[in-house]
Amino acid sequence: MNQFLIGFLLNFFLISIFCKIPVMTPSGWISAGILGTILWGSLSWQGWLTVVIYLILGSLVTKVGYKYKDKIGIAEKRGGRRGPENVWGSASTGLFFAIMLSLDISDNVLLKIGFAASFAAKLADTFGSEIGKRFGRNTFLITSFKRVKKGSEGGISLEGTLASLVGSTIMSWVMFSLEIITLKSQFIIVSISGFMATIFESFIGAKFQERFNLSNEFVNSLQTGISSIFAILIFFLFFK
Repeated sequence: MNQFLIGFLLNFFLISIFCKIPVMTPSGWISAGILGTILWGSLSWQGWLTVVIYLILGSLVTKVGYKYKDKIGIAEKRGGRRGPENVWGSASTGLFFAIMLSLDISDNVLLKIGFAASFAAKLADTFGSEIGKRFGRNTFLITSFKRVKKGSEGGISLEGTLASLVGSTIMSWVMFSLEIITLKSQFIIVSISGFMATIFESFIGAKFQERFNLSNEFVNSLQTGISSIFAILIFFLFFK
């Protein structure tokens, strides 16, 4: 049976069962189903499962201290439920690499590294943001290190920064365990790239997001793209 058809049937079945769980909006579930179908068709069950794990981990960390974050006005909207803009903002880069892999027109190792690095960066961003907003004692603007309020664009904290590193490492380990990436050097590159892209995303938020009215979803896409490019370049230049 065609892999894309298998992916569609599986996602349709699972979403019909779990759609009542308040982690996504109805349109978010539809977007997740489309994404899951393409990923299964492009990267089989391993690619699909990596993103399912990412969505679960991202949703769980969003719930950490949610009442506190909501009380001070910095919680994710809709009770933390993801909409289609969140799905595509987080997964657009990874989806590009998955489709390229399905077409088999380039070096599969480099494409898989790019795929892995994009989701490592996104989980790093989610971990850093959610943990930092809840547990960060001091928040500083990354461009000047002046104290700012929690949740400020471009704001970083020690707690959030460490959480970003943990998030990137966890997602890289998931990719390594499921053999999307297969070498320890690739694991290290993807982990570092995901973390560094998150730092760079804070810089973009501080310098450009408000000035150019950039949406969070657009910045997320930039961040994941930067992570993928960074990881591919390091591997190509030093390990290829």
